[in-house]
Amino acid sequence: MPYLDQYTTSLTAQTAAHLLRRATFGPRPEEIASFTNLSANAAVDLLISNCVYDLPQPVILDQNSDIRGQPFVFGNADLSSTPNFIRYEEQWWIGQMANQSAPPSILEKLTLFWQNHFVTNAIVVNEYRMEYKYLKLCRDYALGNFKSFVINMSTDPAMLTYLNGNENVTGAPNENYARELQELFMMGAKNYNGDANYTENDVKEAARVLTGWKDFRFDLNNSYATYDPIKHDTGNKTFSQIYYNNTIINGQGGSNGGNIELAALINMMANHPETAKFICRKLYRWFVHTEVTQNIETNIIIPLANLFKTSNFEILPVIKKLLKSEHFYEAANIGSMVKSPCDLLIGTLRFFNLPVPATSTSDVDSFHKYTVFIKDNLEKLQMTILEQPSVFGYEPYYQTGLSRIWINSTSLAQRSYFTDTLVNGTYMVNANYFLKINLLQRANQAMTVAPYDPFLIVENFTKNLFATGLNTDQKNFLTDTIMMGGFSRANWNVYWNAYINDPTNPTRQAEVIPRLNNLMTYLLRMAEYQVF
Repeated sequence: MPYLDQYTTSLTAQTAAHLLRRATFGPRPEEIASFTNLSANAAVDLLISNCVYDLPQPVILDQNSDIRGQPFVFGNADLSSTPNFIRYEEQWWIGQMANQSAPPSILEKLTLFWQNHFVTNAIVVNEYRMEYKYLKLCRDYALGNFKSFVINMSTDPAMLTYLNGNENVTGAPNENYARELQELFMMGAKNYNGDANYTENDVKEAARVLTGWKDFRFDLNNSYATYDPIKHDTGNKTFSQIYYNNTIINGQGGSNGGNIELAALINMMANHPETAKFICRKLYRWFVHTEVTQNIETNIIIPLANLFKTSNFEILPVIKKLLKSEHFYEAANIGSMVKSPCDLLIGTLRFFNLPVPATSTSDVDSFHKYTVFIKDNLEKLQMTILEQPSVFGYEPYYQTGLSRIWINSTSLAQRSYFTDTLVNGTYMVNANYFLKINLLQRANQAMTVAPYDPFLIVENFTKNLFATGLNTDQKNFLTDTIMMGGFSRANWNVYWNAYINDPTNPTRQAEVIPRLNNLMTYLLRMAEYQVF
């Protein structure tokens, strides 16, 4: 089996859609078409070259404000206790995920990966400038150097606040961040075989290295931590023989001592034999499959980890190798994971071309209503953006069962409620825009030649909708039982012919529209639609 050898077969509609579902928050039909027949090499490079790092700042969404639609001014007087600003940032990021005006890129999907890796919680941090800087850090380094990423994250104001790094001073060290740095951010608590990766003393010594970062300052566009050398432990720190080869980090005084020791700490931890494997394992579970068997560990994870290390911990080569690999496009990996709420909600809106409104002043209320609809539904589906329930992240990415536990007694009904809303068009973004799938338009695309066959509508409605295609028997069932309700297909020819000759007639509408609604409602509730 070739595993990480480059996939050389031109992408089909199915494999193009597979790449776009995994690397973005779901493709539009036009994007599937444009990626079909590309090589995996060209397609992945395109998703990377399409990344746009400089984005417009979040805007004020208060519908009662005279300055709604205007960008945040990050140098304003302290507004840290204003929860609306944090909520607006969450909606801003949701808008970036759902954006349909830009070419598809991997950036937002990978940003969510890192935000769920280096977790902070916006409500706990409760400072909009800190959260904006933190999220920008996750985006800026999403494809960058991992060691530099961790160094910057270790002194990020949001992270220092969330994991109590701002309380870590010489003589009274706080070990919270030092522990999570090893357990969650670098090498993991245990290796693949279940053996520990560090000692309690390693946590204590790392905490000493990290002393002195405390106060926060703000300027016009940023927030940053300050370093107090008086509060830094300048003694030497000695780490374990079994995990760190008795490495000694020499204590440093002066204004730059904290930076010198931090760089040495992260470099030491990056060289831990499990760090590269731990990160590659998480990327594999995010993009390819939730299960890492011994075969995958040997033939995928370890070679990827070696590439990660020889590339000086650059993230980009690992992503390219993984998404261009033969293994990524294997049939067993297509449709193998349950969609997260982000993938389901945003992916559905994108697939059916229901775009997010712009944040211009004239349309900011529509942007607010669109993104709050997604935000509220994500919360009901247990994936509130920027508000993970713990430092471990969202439970389906680490708990037993992994992505399967996105489906539970609470979420299943809510998923159906969301898709039913799009079929029935009950949510109004503005007077001219309801979130409603245009079923009549899709039916018209299929009904081009008489006699009109409802089977063609089923083929149109299911095209690229599922990760794996439907067979003829399944399509016949959808046609005869779900759409036609046991009536002859010839009846549809009569119904549709009468409808197109008199489309405003309520009787003719009643013969056509409910059948289209029933079909799409059933399709969106099918179990296959919950996987990608």
